[in-house]
Amino acid sequence: MKILVINCGSSSIKYQLINTESQDRLCKGLVERIGAVTSIIKQEFKGEKPFKKTMVIENHAAALKTIMELLLEADNDYLQSLDEIEAVGHRVVHGGETFKDSVLIDEDVEEAIQQAFDIAPLHNPPNLDGIRAAKKHLPDVPHVAVFDTAFHHSIPKHAFLYGIPNRLYRRYKIRKYGFHGTSHYYVSRQYFKTSGTPKEGSKVITCHLGNGCSVAAIKDGNSYDTSMGFSPLEGLIMGTRSGDIDPSILFYLIEKEELSLANVHALLNKHSGLLGLSGYAADMRDLIEEAENGDRRCNEAIDVFCYRVRKYIGSYIASLNGVDAIIFTGGIGENAAPVREIILKDMDYLGIQIDSKRNENVNGDTVISSDDSKVEVHVIPTNEELVIAIDAAKIATASKQTPWA
Repeated sequence: MKILVINCGSSSIKYQLINTESQDRLCKGLVERIGAVTSIIKQEFKGEKPFKKTMVIENHAAALKTIMELLLEADNDYLQSLDEIEAVGHRVVHGGETFKDSVLIDEDVEEAIQQAFDIAPLHNPPNLDGIRAAKKHLPDVPHVAVFDTAFHHSIPKHAFLYGIPNRLYRRYKIRKYGFHGTSHYYVSRQYFKTSGTPKEGSKVITCHLGNGCSVAAIKDGNSYDTSMGFSPLEGLIMGTRSGDIDPSILFYLIEKEELSLANVHALLNKHSGLLGLSGYAADMRDLIEEAENGDRRCNEAIDVFCYRVRKYIGSYIASLNGVDAIIFTGGIGENAAPVREIILKDMDYLGIQIDSKRNENVNGDTVISSDDSKVEVHVIPTNEELVIAIDAAKIATASKQTPWA
């Protein structure tokens, strides 16, 4: 099946056209700066030259209209008509406690996504905008929601409850949800597939490190704990997000700096993390380059980042009572060899040994641990879009087979 995968951000839309039978990515594209003075559109069909264009795109509906036009305008062998698209898979960040699996989107699902606006204000609104816009342009095909939180619904209650009055959980569903679920799911399944390790009895730790970062403890193939919590702000230090901090810091800053709630929200989400620590950049590539040139604050930012990852790995080894494999993925996890080495260099007490040559020469799925390491260490490129496409294809096929659909 040819599945269109859509990932809507607040001012961007990423999209891919995927053949789920061959698992080939036929096309990828990106619309950036939606609503700005000038928007940028990039698109590339498999085997063709990349296309780039600037124009004014006012909103997500206009962006989806432009995407549909570009898909048909391109000279390619993969899509001649929109009728060839058999389903649309939508990434939705927050499914709350309602959605434990991917679902066919109807009015009730749209309403449930909207009800989660207050706990995912940066993500769910544009996700829903994308769904509604796509349904207008492709009204006759199934639309499927695939939730970042779904994989983490197996986390036990003792791991997802916070130490606040229980009535707040019952009333407002304040609990750990976890995110990056499609990525943690994909790389763990790739590990089971390529290593031949059975899910039953397995203990795996997956590290999704990019602009957003999270670590997951996976037991018997199911998520057992993860570093992100009620929102994607909890856990590791990220590009611009603070990760874990003492909550009393917020009250202290509000008093000292006379900050509003909006100021605090922006401080923790947009001006902290690697950017705040370094005072220079949120991109790990820039920090590594400056650190190699002797910049002290960039060095410190990398050290703090790596220490936080190492600490979470250690805590999850304790939670799982051991570990069979540690997996790195995401933009940093897949590409930053120095970061992987720093994270794991002081964990030799666990018998973790990194082969420096393997670590420096990663190409696709790669084992970077030495042959005598007691714990396997893998780098596995993530493919969240493929997970979304496969789920959308399965649900679309099932919906066509039910007599009431």
